[in-house]
Amino acid sequence: MATSGPKPVRRLPRAQRREQILAAGTQAFARAGFANTSLDDVAVEAGITKVILYRHFESKTDLYQAVLDRVCALLATHVGEQVGEFTEASIDGLLAAAAAEPAGFRLLFQHAAREPEFRALTDRFRTEIHDIAHVQIKAVVADSAWAQWASHLAPTVAIEAVIAWLDAGQPDPARAADRIRAAIGGVIAAAAQSTMDHTALVPDRPGSGGSA
Repeated sequence: MATSGPKPVRRLPRAQRREQILAAGTQAFARAGFANTSLDDVAVEAGITKVILYRHFESKTDLYQAVLDRVCALLATHVGEQVGEFTEASIDGLLAAAAAEPAGFRLLFQHAAREPEFRALTDRFRTEIHDIAHVQIKAVVADSAWAQWASHLAPTVAIEAVIAWLDAGQPDPARAADRIRAAIGGVIAAAAQSTMDHTALVPDRPGSGGSA
């Protein structure tokens, strides 16, 4: 009895095939990292031959860059591209992008920063987020040093909160954005409080002479 050979790869329009490869690359790179993922791994993930993959991307670096560009485009679609401004809806957009592409979100914000070839891109991305946050935070935080602190920390809290939400199984999606906004508000409130306010909030230590 003759055995059938490998199933032929179904022909797809070029744009659809490229999207298939990018989606497969996102999954493969997020799972094993850039260095430990080969183009053979991506081809297997996509269910195509390496020859077909090379028709779309000349190298693993080209593919990884295209994967990151795809994730950034997805973020722009959900968050918007309002220059110099974050809105309350920005957190909803981050959550929507993460839910639509969990592996891509993690790849951009967790894994790409660890890859030397792509560190500059992720550093630039984070700098832009910080600069946008700083424009708004300095309007409510009088102390410039603490405004800088909050401008670095608030975006980090937002991103890590979204990743933690993914890790927790995406609980209560209807109210998740409000919880993350509350966490960011806590950072800004901490930066805005005066030294006197802070002193009043610190409990007396034993033996410090405070009231019993």
